[in-house]
Amino acid sequence: MNLDFFKSTRILDGGMGQEILARGVKPHGTLWSASALIDEKYHQTVIDIHKDFIDAGAESIVTTSFTTRQIRLRENNLEDQFDQLNSLAGSLACKARDLSKKQVLIAGGLPPQNNTYLADDRSEDEIKSNFYNQAKILNSYIDYFYLDVLSSVREFKLGIDVINEFKKPYLIGIHITEGTKLPSGETINDVIDKINKENLLGVILGCVSPENYLLNIKELKKFNLPFGFKINGFKNTRGDYQEIYRKNAGNPNEFLGKRDDLTEEKIFNFAKEVVDNGGTILGGCCEISPKQIKIISRLK
Repeated sequence: MNLDFFKSTRILDGGMGQEILARGVKPHGTLWSASALIDEKYHQTVIDIHKDFIDAGAESIVTTSFTTRQIRLRENNLEDQFDQLNSLAGSLACKARDLSKKQVLIAGGLPPQNNTYLADDRSEDEIKSNFYNQAKILNSYIDYFYLDVLSSVREFKLGIDVINEFKKPYLIGIHITEGTKLPSGETINDVIDKINKENLLGVILGCVSPENYLLNIKELKKFNLPFGFKINGFKNTRGDYQEIYRKNAGNPNEFLGKRDDLTEEKIFNFAKEVVDNGGTILGGCCEISPKQIKIISRLK
C-alpha cells in the first residue's frame, strides 16, 4: 500500500453497526454489528452494506470486527467463535470489494479491546494478546490496519507494537469524548508524540460529533500528517454507557441518543470546513449511513 494514500482526499465508509440494525438484523446481546456474522442468513446483508458504502463513494471499507473482540464475545458466551467471526468479517469485506469491481482498500478494524470510550487499564500483556489474536486473523484479508476509537496513548502504543509484526501500515482513530482530551485525560499531542510513526498513514478522530471535531482541528493541523474524521450521529458518547448496555443490550443509540439534526446541508458544510482546513480523510461511524457518505463524497 502507498503510504501517501491519505495525502489526497479520500472517502472512508460509515457506520456498519447501526446500518446492520437498520436493515433488520436483531442484536445478539451486546454484540451489535457482530450479530450479522453469527447467523449466516445475514452475511449477504453485511456484503450489501459494504457495497452500498462503496457505491456511495467510499474508497476504503473497514471490516465488521468492532464487536468481535474477545472480551465482548466472552460476555455473550461466544468466545469459541472468535476465529470464525473475525475471519468472516475479513472475507465478507473482500467479497463486497470484488463485487464492486472497484479499487477499494480494506482496513482491518482493531477496536478497543476492553470497553468503548474508556481507557483500558488491564495489564500490557493482556491488551497486547487481545490485539494480536484479532490482528493475526484479519491480516490476510486487509491492506492496512485501523486502530478504531481508542482512548489512551498506552493502547495505541501497544496496538502499534503488535501490528508491526505484520508489516502493514496503519491509520489511527483517536476518541475524544468531550472537549480536547481522550477519556484517559491525555491529548492528541500526547498520542502523536509517543507512538511509533514509521508506518503511520494518518490520524483521525473516531466516533466524535462534528462540533467536537472542530474544537480539535487546529491541533490536528500541527503535525504535518494526513488527518480527518469518522464522525458519529449520537447525542453523546458516555464512558459509563457500557455498564447500562451490558444489562440491557439492544441498540446503543437507546442509551447514547440518536441525533435528528444532521441534515444533508449540515454534514456537507462540516466536511467542507475540514477539507478547507487541510483535512483529507473523510468518513463516518455510528449513525452515518451510505446516503450521508455520498454527501461527503461530493468533496472529492
